[in-house]
Amino acid sequence: MTDILDKALGAARDAAGAAAEIILHYWRAGVDVIVKGDDTPVTVADREAELAIRGILAQALPAAGIYGEEYGADDTSREYLWLVDPLDGTKSFVRRTPFFSTQIALMHRGELVLGVSSAPVYGERMWAVRGRGAFLDGEPVRIAATTAMREASISTGNVKSLTMDGRWDALGGMIRDSNRIRGYGDFCHYHLLARGGIDLVVESDVNILDVAALAVIVREAGGVFTDLDGREPGLDLRSVLAGTPAIHAEALARLAPGATIGR
Repeated sequence: MTDILDKALGAARDAAGAAAEIILHYWRAGVDVIVKGDDTPVTVADREAELAIRGILAQALPAAGIYGEEYGADDTSREYLWLVDPLDGTKSFVRRTPFFSTQIALMHRGELVLGVSSAPVYGERMWAVRGRGAFLDGEPVRIAATTAMREASISTGNVKSLTMDGRWDALGGMIRDSNRIRGYGDFCHYHLLARGGIDLVVESDVNILDVAALAVIVREAGGVFTDLDGREPGLDLRSVLAGTPAIHAEALARLAPGATIGR
């Protein structure tokens, strides 16, 4: 499996680079926006980037399936499955906000084993392979050593559905007890978490393609990455709770149904 992961990492990094060239071209030139059936935007940059990524990944691991944001899944039951979001943060892209990225991850028998997160305008590329640590542009990164909520920096992303959930008050309690609250969102707060800049990420409205690569990166940097109920990330992922081990554990307890601490 080591040889396969080595080849896969090289291909994922090459694919992220190819996607970056396409995305940066349209970032500079401008692009028309199409609204999909689910009322989310898509551009030619999304679609061309995914095709470029698919071509590189398929050549490297022809037996692997590919599940992409724009062109769907060819076969999710294969031993290896690529998860691809060519332009995560299209709404930011079309509004000229540089907080968007390319996300490429690899699953082996349902477990995430590799992730590459590329933010071309922001100027960062992170990657990780299970058991090998996490890296930012070739340099190893590590989460912070924060253990107390009063010292923690919390970042929220998409939390619209959480506002209608009983856990909204629990989140408010954590925010009151924390050191500070930010809303970096998208790839940005996961990169910050992995390199020790913040301590907890909370999101209630995501899908696996948004965060699969980031889950591998955060874990390999020493963090914990689950959904809001503490479940392992899988193809049906809809929420995220990620943080340092101690802060994640406290947040999970406080968000549990019936918990009263901090409310």
